[in-house]
Amino acid sequence: QEHAYPADELMPLTCRGRVRGQEPSRGDVDDALGKFSLTLIDTLDTLVVLNKTKEFEEAVKKVIKDVNLDNDIVVSVFETNIRVLGGLLGGHSVAIMLKEKGEYMQWYNGELLQMAKELGYKLLPAFNTTSGLPYPRVNLKFGVRHPEARTGTETDTCTACAGTLILEFAALSRFTGTSIFELLKVKPPFHFLLFLDSGVGAGIDSYYEYLLKAYVLLGDDSFLERFNTHYDAIMRYISQPPLLLDVHIHKPMLNARTWMDSLLAFFPGLQVLKGDIRPAIETHEMLYQVIKKHNFLPEAFTTDFRVHWAQHPLRPEFAESTYFLYKATGDPYYLEVGKTLIENLNKYARVPCGFAAMKDVRTGSHEDRMDSFFLAEMFKYLYLLFADKEDMIFDIEDYIFTTEAHLLPLWLSTTNQTVSKKNTTTEYTELDDSNFDWTCPNTQILFPNDPMFAQSIREPLKNVVDKSCPRGISRAEESLGSGPKPPLRARDFMASNPEHLEILKKMGVSLIHLKDGRVQLVQHAVQAASSLDAEDGLRFMQEMIELSSQQQKEQQLPPRAVQIVSHPFFGRVVLTAGPAQFGMDLSKHKAGTRGFVATIKPYNGCSEITNPEAVKEKIALMQRGQCMFAEKARNIQKAGAIGGIVIDDNEGSSSDTAPLFQMAGDGKNTDDITIPMLFLFNKEGNIILDAIREYEAVEVLLSDKAKDRATIFKGKMIPNYIIDSNLEMESMDQKLSENDSHKQNSEEATSASQDVGAVSEEPEEGESSDVTDSESLSPADAGSDSISISNQDSSVPGTDEASAPEPACTQGDHQPQEQKTETESNSKVNWDNKVQPMESILADWNEDIEAFEMMEKDEL
Repeated sequence: QEHAYPADELMPLTCRGRVRGQEPSRGDVDDALGKFSLTLIDTLDTLVVLNKTKEFEEAVKKVIKDVNLDNDIVVSVFETNIRVLGGLLGGHSVAIMLKEKGEYMQWYNGELLQMAKELGYKLLPAFNTTSGLPYPRVNLKFGVRHPEARTGTETDTCTACAGTLILEFAALSRFTGTSIFELLKVKPPFHFLLFLDSGVGAGIDSYYEYLLKAYVLLGDDSFLERFNTHYDAIMRYISQPPLLLDVHIHKPMLNARTWMDSLLAFFPGLQVLKGDIRPAIETHEMLYQVIKKHNFLPEAFTTDFRVHWAQHPLRPEFAESTYFLYKATGDPYYLEVGKTLIENLNKYARVPCGFAAMKDVRTGSHEDRMDSFFLAEMFKYLYLLFADKEDMIFDIEDYIFTTEAHLLPLWLSTTNQTVSKKNTTTEYTELDDSNFDWTCPNTQILFPNDPMFAQSIREPLKNVVDKSCPRGISRAEESLGSGPKPPLRARDFMASNPEHLEILKKMGVSLIHLKDGRVQLVQHAVQAASSLDAEDGLRFMQEMIELSSQQQKEQQLPPRAVQIVSHPFFGRVVLTAGPAQFGMDLSKHKAGTRGFVATIKPYNGCSEITNPEAVKEKIALMQRGQCMFAEKARNIQKAGAIGGIVIDDNEGSSSDTAPLFQMAGDGKNTDDITIPMLFLFNKEGNIILDAIREYEAVEVLLSDKAKDRATIFKGKMIPNYIIDSNLEMESMDQKLSENDSHKQNSEEATSASQDVGAVSEEPEEGESSDVTDSESLSPADAGSDSISISNQDSSVPGTDEASAPEPACTQGDHQPQEQKTETESNSKVNWDNKVQPMESILADWNEDIEAFEMMEKDEL
């Protein structure tokens, strides 16, 4: 509330609210923002869970007084339903509960419910379709078809977007007695748009969740029938313990991807609700191993646990599954998992004004983004994980969680029933499968009276995620299996091997020799020896495409980090920086380069530096443009600088909205440049420039990835409480209380995360350089045939004549684990070995005490 209210979300790096239209557009991500104080509404019932009843009462008054739902703005139907409508209903649920207890909310008269009803009516125009499935977007003021609606022409919607409306709309009808909402979405959405692949992650996740939870809340058998049918197929085809891999809809034995997205982390929690504990434990343990390797769960990771998409917007799904597994098992192991999550959040994501999303889990760089679901879900699940029954002012078992963790009371199942329940056996129950149980699982038999049961399931998976790239299984090892010899794998293919060519022919894959020495692969399914051989050919082509894509990515340099380590930041602010193709390779100098920053004259750095005394032994700041990057580097190196940061001169540019920039050389030998050079977009550069204006002396660390504060300040003369805050966690109750207190002040935020791509220097005003981009770096030249897969044909260009080399680990994947922090006893400053004047010691202490007081004041 201090930095962002009444904006929708908080921007934690710049300490201001995110208002749609006032910040650069992030595309579909911004469709969640409707100028309706999103984070405040989304967090209402979290306040009551955390026993902050006074704060909840004040927050409800603010929502009633300030929030306007009649804005001329286009929003996502899905996001508005789960965050805003769900938030209002969850707030109403706990408000009437508190009112019944007689101490708080005595003045409340259903105002939140009336706002929910108003919002429900504003979402109804989205359902004016021939299929009954809603449009993806709606204008809160003008609906969909009004000339001023501006909702666009897109009509496609994802399965989760259409199927995750059941709980909120049915609850709205049950609360108000208005049947229209439940009539719209109470029936299971049996007929969706067909996609080529299916899984349990992004785009479909909460659809499964709502089928089972709708049966629990509403008691209609048709929801359970549909869920059981899906669950049976998931466990037959998608579940490959401990992995959950997307498959082709019409050929479910074929994997459609070689990577998984982080949203599937909700599934173990859903399996707990289903009562299928073993696979829940297996998948959860695999995800935990990935987190231990990268500190957070990447947005996507490959089947051999390499980073596929490096962002992490502080998603709560893994914490949700951890909570449900602990509730089901009582195993203290899951408390340790929760402790790790809290430690990582405080150590790597906490910034002066809140918690910042991770731009890249490999480098530890931040995004100026804090989504509303972080406070609505993450805080709630972590608190509930550690809370005892006496810590709660109500019984959480009386409620069911929506996908946004909002609370809906179970007594709605018998209130204002506007649609008759279907409790007759249908064709779905004819499947002879144990998944079709009609009762909730008996917790007494989840474990066979063996407290080591869960551990026995986890034990084989404890090393499933190795610190380096797993060794590929050789064909000789594969052939030792009991089944038939596996088909040819893309990584083994050699175009000069006659046996391989014969296998390709059998699979319907033909090889075309190109004039430049490369080969092109094309598949014609009708030419395969059999339908099974055609499937093998399709799998081979998919693997080859993935291999080709991986080879392109491996030629890109990974992002770097600029970390502000001086007062009052102390390493909490990490900026994503573009690398240079010359100068010191920070990946080979793990300590990085640390120093105070200084602005050079002339600012463009294209001529001899006129203020060398200010630059010597410092990291030089300069502006992009007017000459080559290498020339700038040589000039500041000659002036005595130990490093350089080039700031983009394009006003408003940001790593949030643009691919990573990679500085190219000048086409000459650049071995003479020995200092590190990094590139910052305009927005990130201004953070450093603003810090200089406010604090004058600003010290930064240039490195391949962000360092923890214990590493940064090792050997420095600072109070122990600064270091210890990174080495040891306070008790769980204290931390959760601190998080709760902080939550009220970090009200709103989000910022777009995009895939990191290689971008090289583009000449400006006479500049000349080696201009390359991600496409020109690819193995296939611009003139080569494109990669395509159609119903019958598919092709892969650019395969090397000798062989398609096995993908190697990228540099980011070889990142070592963070250095283990020293124990408290070892981290104490050795005063006897320090020889400093008393005035210097006191000055250091006073500066750090001021910083600590400021951090306390900001509730860091």
